[in-house]
Amino acid sequence: MTLDPTAQFDEHVLAIIEQSPVGAAPRTPAHQDAIRRLQDSHQIYASADFGDGFTTVRTLANQPFFWAENLEGVLKGTVPVTALETDESIFDRYVASLPEALREAGEAARGLVVERRQQHRHRDGEETVHDPLHTLLLMPGVGLNPGIAGNYLFGSLLQTAGTDQDLSGPWAIHLHD
Repeated sequence: MTLDPTAQFDEHVLAIIEQSPVGAAPRTPAHQDAIRRLQDSHQIYASADFGDGFTTVRTLANQPFFWAENLEGVLKGTVPVTALETDESIFDRYVASLPEALREAGEAARGLVVERRQQHRHRDGEETVHDPLHTLLLMPGVGLNPGIAGNYLFGSLLQTAGTDQDLSGPWAIHLHD
């Protein structure tokens, strides 16, 4: 049991936010102090879905992640690289997972999230380099800025070296809010 006299009230405010359909809490001074403490301890974040609302870490922990369903097979070599699930398909699964009221907002982020693969072109005097393997990632969370609909961060898993035949080289994960 904690010796912090505000811990029980902070837990109460967390419960209020989780039970509210818009992530709202009362605007009394005591509640606002609790909200600041919860934000400072990274237990709540501003909601991407409701301007004055919040989302809790416990809520985000129960949401699904989205990436290429056959990525493991591609990395193991049992699925050809050309068969890797497309970014559009991954994004379609994300939009379908959203509540009906948020699907339009999720769809509006398609142009921002579904990036074109970076193309490597041959330049005079340089060797042509293959296009790196790239797949979209969507994960529950928020950063300094609220993420996209449903409180998701978006980014990519990107091959930084190697070839389509040798996928054991280094990889990078890029996330955006």
